[in-house]
Amino acid sequence: MTRPEPRKDAPEVAALLAPDLQAMLAQGAAVVAAETEELHPANLADIASALPADQILALLRALPAPRAADLLEYLDEELRTSLLEEMTSSQAAALVSEMTPDERADTIEELADERADQILSALGSDARGETERLLDFDPNTAGGLMTTEFVAVSQDDTVERALERVRALARAGRREAMHAIYATDGQGRIQGVLSLRELLAAAEGTKIADVAWTDIVRVPTTADREEVARLVSKYDLVAVPVVDDTQRLLGVVTVDDVIDAIVEEQTEDVQKLGAVQPLETPYLQAPFWSLAKKRGGWLVLLFVEEMFTGTALRYYQNVLAGAISLVFFVPLIVSSGGNSGSQSATLITRALAVGDVELSDALRVMLREAGQGLALGAFLGLIGFVRALMWGNGYDVATVVALTLLLVVTTGTLAGAMLPLAFTKLGFDPAIASSPFVASFVDVAGIVIYFSIAARLLHLG
Repeated sequence: MTRPEPRKDAPEVAALLAPDLQAMLAQGAAVVAAETEELHPANLADIASALPADQILALLRALPAPRAADLLEYLDEELRTSLLEEMTSSQAAALVSEMTPDERADTIEELADERADQILSALGSDARGETERLLDFDPNTAGGLMTTEFVAVSQDDTVERALERVRALARAGRREAMHAIYATDGQGRIQGVLSLRELLAAAEGTKIADVAWTDIVRVPTTADREEVARLVSKYDLVAVPVVDDTQRLLGVVTVDDVIDAIVEEQTEDVQKLGAVQPLETPYLQAPFWSLAKKRGGWLVLLFVEEMFTGTALRYYQNVLAGAISLVFFVPLIVSSGGNSGSQSATLITRALAVGDVELSDALRVMLREAGQGLALGAFLGLIGFVRALMWGNGYDVATVVALTLLLVVTTGTLAGAMLPLAFTKLGFDPAIASSPFVASFVDVAGIVIYFSIAARLLHLG
């Protein structure tokens, strides 16, 4: 038996176990199913990822359909897509139909339109209709995150009848959100919620309406995933019900999907803060030229922005000629302004993301950051003043450096704080106000401020 060539994205330990899985495949489907039964699908997916694609397909065929669907859910997105492309439409449909509704919709959404339509057509009518409804929602909203596998009972049911329904649903198949029971009226509108523990502990003969909590945290289908994550964090929820305009219960967003959304959102924000367009795939799997394109666009924009720094320097060349020692402080000044702006941009972008700051707080933020800028600028200005004297410059040049640092740091701090708020007001992601963007903006402002002060105080230009 030949040892499989490990895939580049396979974990090292999983790659070591891949030959054992390969040996099981050689012995037959029954051996594979029995030997991997106790293995978590996430761990099995890691091991399977070390196998060639044809052997992963053989593994999926060897496992029972529900187990194969679990494995498919945990495979890397790019690998999962390529595997589904290799299957017939009926084979792919048989697997994705075993997935939870939200995972099924996400998986099909990753495929090319033609292939997605082929698999959808091969699904049963109920699964197809359910999946198409989920695909209609924006994937970054509560509707796009929700699953339709939840437990709802009539508010008029007794505890005994509700328990019978919960047992029947659990025995009938997968129910992703079994930890919360939702009470609804005759039109399916949400009226209350209780935990499974509360249902089990309720007195016999009690109506669900009498034991369910009526203070329900809920979200519309259009709620942004960041808002859903904020509610889950604030109220320590394991699931959030999703309702339409009439308060009819459509689905629930479970905490595992919220965590996935948070990770994805944080990844996008960090990449934007670094002036990189968000990557759709993990770094090592991103195509070379696609990665270069996502980085290059911002670099070109920042390069053009930095050209204005050169323009400003050319404009003040007479000032430079009159006091050449001024040039030695240019890096010190522009970096201080850029650094202070980057700090503010990062703080405010994060505060907006977690709800600590709202647009209505703009004036408070401006005043607070103005104070921060003045305090930090005065501190750095004092250091700059002493440094200028140590380099043998007179008190006039040292005063120019100190005053410039005070104003540049204050300007950078205010710009870094207000740009994310301005982008949010305009409907853009505040992370666009990235650290490099702010730094480039403040570089130009710093040059103008520096040489304007020097020209006035040193009587140059």
